[in-house]
Amino acid sequence: MYNTDIPNREELPSTGKLIRSTIVAAIVALVLLVTVVMPAEYALDPTGAGRLLGLTEMGEIKKQLAEEAAADEAAQMVAVESSVDEKAPELREPVVAEPVEDPASAPEAGVAATEPEAEPVIAGPQWQDEVSVVLTPGEGTEFKLTMEEGAVARFSWVSEGGPINYDTHGDGGGQSISYEKGRGVPEDEGKLVAAFTGNHGWFFRNRNDNDITLVLRIAGEYGQLKKML
Repeated sequence: MYNTDIPNREELPSTGKLIRSTIVAAIVALVLLVTVVMPAEYALDPTGAGRLLGLTEMGEIKKQLAEEAAADEAAQMVAVESSVDEKAPELREPVVAEPVEDPASAPEAGVAATEPEAEPVIAGPQWQDEVSVVLTPGEGTEFKLTMEEGAVARFSWVSEGGPINYDTHGDGGGQSISYEKGRGVPEDEGKLVAAFTGNHGWFFRNRNDNDITLVLRIAGEYGQLKKML
């Protein structure tokens, strides 16, 4: 082990010496602050020693650089704010154009506006043939269509002035058929389907005491309309 010499009490610094050393250090620090630090960092030279040592000029340069940096930063902030204001779109309320009323179409005072009349709609099928014949009392007439087997013809007939008797039938190729008969019928409509190739149609007779007008309308798959009687 090493032996260390323990100092005697007489060799230790007294309290007074410690206080004096502290005061001297504080004075030296204060002198350095006033003559070196303040001139070099803040361009403050109350004693003039910093100017002689060239430290005050250094502080002035630092101060000037700090001021220029602050000014540049402020200028950049202003530029940024200006660009944001320019880019931000200005919100405006939408302008809705009010409809302009045509003076020519405006109704006169005291006259109620009326809606335009709708065009009439023609109902019912479009007919290929239409015949009209006047039958005296007891007179008859017959109309036939030339049709192929399976062909379809649409028809509509009406007896004006009184009902009529009719017989819907067909013949051809040695064949004959009666589709429908009626007595005292004012009107009828429907489809006539040819059972075979030949002539298919209607026989009408007026059993009234007066003249009647028969109107027959036809459309569909047929070749020719023939008046037999």
